[in-house]
Amino acid sequence: MPWFDDGFALTTVSYPAKHRVSCHDGIPTAACPRAVRHCQPCPSRHLIAALTLPYDNSNCRIDLGDAFPWCQAPALTTPMCSAIRVQRIDDVRIRIPCQGKMRVPGLVFASEAMMADIRKDASLDQVAHVAHLPGIVHHSLAMADIHWGYGFPIGGVAAFDEHDGVISPGGVGYDINCGVRLLRTRIPLQDVQPHLPALSSELLRAVPSGVGSKSHRTLSDQELETVLVQGAAWAVTSGFGRTADLDVTEERGTMRGANPGTVSERAKERGLSQLGSLGSGNHFCEIGWVADVFDEQAANAFGLSQGCITVLLHSGSRGLGYQICDDSLRTMLAASEKYQIELPDRQLCSAPLHSPEAIAYLHAMTCAVNYAFANRQMLTHFVRQSLVRFFAEPEPSLGLDLVYDGCHNVAKWERHNVDGKPRRLCVHRKGATRAFPAGHPDVPKAYQHVGHPVLVPGDMGRYSYVVVGTQQALHDTWGSACHGAGRVLSRQAALKMSKKKKIFETLQAKGVWVRALSKRTVAEEIPEAYKDVADVVDVMTRAGLVRPVVKLEPLAVIKG
Repeated sequence: MPWFDDGFALTTVSYPAKHRVSCHDGIPTAACPRAVRHCQPCPSRHLIAALTLPYDNSNCRIDLGDAFPWCQAPALTTPMCSAIRVQRIDDVRIRIPCQGKMRVPGLVFASEAMMADIRKDASLDQVAHVAHLPGIVHHSLAMADIHWGYGFPIGGVAAFDEHDGVISPGGVGYDINCGVRLLRTRIPLQDVQPHLPALSSELLRAVPSGVGSKSHRTLSDQELETVLVQGAAWAVTSGFGRTADLDVTEERGTMRGANPGTVSERAKERGLSQLGSLGSGNHFCEIGWVADVFDEQAANAFGLSQGCITVLLHSGSRGLGYQICDDSLRTMLAASEKYQIELPDRQLCSAPLHSPEAIAYLHAMTCAVNYAFANRQMLTHFVRQSLVRFFAEPEPSLGLDLVYDGCHNVAKWERHNVDGKPRRLCVHRKGATRAFPAGHPDVPKAYQHVGHPVLVPGDMGRYSYVVVGTQQALHDTWGSACHGAGRVLSRQAALKMSKKKKIFETLQAKGVWVRALSKRTVAEEIPEAYKDVADVVDVMTRAGLVRPVVKLEPLAVIKG
C-alpha cells in the first residue's frame, strides 16, 4: 500500500464501500488502495488514513474543513452515511443499544425530522465509538446539534470514572475552549438600526479577525506564561476589562491545573501574537437585540429585556489551542498502544486519567482553556472601546455589561451523583455547553436562583437563544446542553449553494449587515448550512434539559 505524501491534504478519493477518511498529524498510516489526488500543502502536515467501518453504504460528501478548519481541501467523497442500529425512545430521544464492544448505550437527543440529516454522516457511529472507551459512565451522549467531528461527534458528551476512565483529545477538539460570551447594553434599538452599515464597519476595524489574524498586541514570553496560568484574570489586571466580568465567566475565567511547561514551543510561538483575535470559520462578533422573552424571572436576572441591544462573541484558543491538540495526538496514539486501549477509531486515542500522558495533556489543555478565556476578555475590551468611540458616550452610560461567558470544547473534573452516590468524573464536552441549574455551587452568585445562562448561537440570518439548564439535565446529561444550531451542509456544499445566491443582499433585506475580510468565509457560513436553531432548542426543551429565556435576532455580523 502506498503512503500519503507528508505535507498534503487529500482532495478526492474513490474508496471501497467499507472505508472512510480520518487524519493524524505526523503518523504515517496506510492509504486505501484506490486513486488519490493531492491538493495544496496543508499547513499542519496532516496525513490521511483510511479506516475500516463495519458496514456498507452509498457515498455522501463530507468536507474535511468541517472537522479541520485550517485545511482548505475540497470535499471528500466518502461512504459516511450511518447504518448503525438505533431505537427511538420518544419523540426527542433515540437510544443506540450496545453493539460489538460498546461498554454503555448511546443516547442522542433528536427529533425524527432531524434524523435524515444526522444519518447522512458518521456522527451516530461516533457516538457508538465513544461508548467503547474504558471507564465511560452510563451513556455516550449527543445533543440535538449533533454532526460529524474529529473523534467525538460535535455535540458529544461523555463522563469517565476517575479510577478506570480515560481522557481523549478527540473529546475536546482542536479549538480548545471555543466558547461564546454575551454582553448587554443600554443602547436603544432606534439608535442602532439607522447606523448598522457604519457600525459594522467600525467593529470590523476594531476586532482583529481572519485566518491567522494577529491581535493589536503581541505578548512577551513571560506575559504568555502568565496568561496560560491566569486566563481572563490576567486580561482584567492588565486593563482589558472589569473585575465584575470574572464573576460571570465560567471558572471565573481561570481554570486550575495549568502547567505551561507542558506546552510546546511551537504552540507558545503561535500564541504570542493571536491573543485578542477572533479568527475565522464560524467565529463571529454579532450585534443583536432581544426579540422575545420567554422566562421573565431568568431574563430579569440576566438583565435582558425586550428590545435590549446585545453583543455575542464566539472565539477560542486560536493557533495555540490547535497546536496543543495537534501535539497531543502522537503521544495519545502511543499511549493507547502502551496501555492496550482497544480503539474503534484512532481519532479516539486516549490515555488512562492518572497516567503521565493524561496528566500532561490536562495540564496543557488547561493552558489553552485559560488562553481562550483571556482571548474573549480582550475581544470584549476591543468591542467596548469601539462602541464608546462610535456612540461618543462613556462606557458606563452604554452599559456593555457581561452577561456570561461559557465554553463548549473542554474536559473537566466535576462531581456528579451516579446512582445516588457522589462521584468524581472527567466530563468531556465537545460542541456542548455546561448547563448547571439553580442552586448548583458552580453557578455565579447573581444567577443562583435561576441557573447560569446557556448561550446557543444560531446562524447569521435567523436567531440565537439564551436558555437555562434544569435539574433533569444534571441527571441525564451531566448538566450539559447544545452549543449551537449544528451544520447540515459541508463548507464545500455551502460554497456551491452560495454561488446561486446574493448573500450580502439577501441578509441586508432581512435587516442584517455582514462585514468580513473574506467572502469565502461568509459563503461557507450561509444560514442554509445550519439547522434551524429553534428546532434544536425545541428538542432540548421537550427533553426537559433546558428552559428558553430569550431569543436574540442579529443586526450586524463580523466575520474573518
